[in-house]
Amino acid sequence: MISIKDIAVACGVSIATVSKALNGHKDVSEATRQRVSNAAKEMGYFPNSQARALKTNRTYNLGVLFSEQSDSGLTQSYFASVLNSFKKQAESEGYDITFISGNIGERNMTPYEHCMYRNVDGVVVVSVDECVDTGTLELLDSDVPVVTIDHIAKGRLSVVSDNAEGMRQLVEYIVSMGHTKIAYIYGDSSDVTAIRVKTFKETLGRLNINIGSDYLLQGRYHDTGSTEALFKQVLSCSNRPTCVILPDDFAAIGAINALEELGLSVPEDISIAGYDGIVLSQVLRPKLTTVRQDTERLGAEAAKRLIGLINKEISPEEEPIIIRGYLLEGASVKNLNR
Repeated sequence: MISIKDIAVACGVSIATVSKALNGHKDVSEATRQRVSNAAKEMGYFPNSQARALKTNRTYNLGVLFSEQSDSGLTQSYFASVLNSFKKQAESEGYDITFISGNIGERNMTPYEHCMYRNVDGVVVVSVDECVDTGTLELLDSDVPVVTIDHIAKGRLSVVSDNAEGMRQLVEYIVSMGHTKIAYIYGDSSDVTAIRVKTFKETLGRLNINIGSDYLLQGRYHDTGSTEALFKQVLSCSNRPTCVILPDDFAAIGAINALEELGLSVPEDISIAGYDGIVLSQVLRPKLTTVRQDTERLGAEAAKRLIGLINKEISPEEEPIIIRGYLLEGASVKNLNR
């Protein structure tokens, strides 16, 4: 195994100089730093993470915690995309990723205890539910650097999608296509859901469109089964809607399944729209009308902000970072103006 001493001998410098060069100390010339770095790569040197942690008081390890009751996590394409961009950004800055949970083998521990056990430098919390559990609250109240995604926590830096703008764009587009009977099957209770439902109602109100309570039903995110049942329910209304917005793109498959069972099709008999803009939405036929969330920026910004907190370059009291998405018109909403 190649050591710092081997590199020092190869470069004709002291062990201290090699250590400083590899750790980015400013009292080493750029030429020496480059020579040492090149030699380390050529010789196949890998720093010992435990030794580096002792010297720098850093593990260069970031925790990822999903705060949710459904336990769907990475099965949701949206969160998988966000985490992928978070991972790429973190790795580009020299950090590893550890998933934080409440179980290590047969031992139960809180997320905070797991963070202490793994000695992570900071944590990103991806919140799916409205009620953050007590274990997550303990972490949010601790001194561990934390950035939250899609949830605004007091005293913590947050990175959130502009769900209000996204829903406004979607509703305005559907109305511009001649629809006034628009139903919305929304997802699990959360900050995101509350904003979307509020904006849905406000946008329709501003456009002087009234809807009944039978046009607004709560379903679940990423659940084709519950969406299928609720979609059939809303279609059974005496004054059937001409367009239905689903909780997310994946759930829209449940609506398509329900239509096929009823012998109906999209958008000829009923229009549908989703949310998130995952790859699947543009593979479906017809292409789904949806709002594409900028998962690339969401994950990357969360990583940058978390590393900034760890390095004490920014304050956790800064305003939330709001990331805008954009409308994908697709072909699943029929133009009733023709």
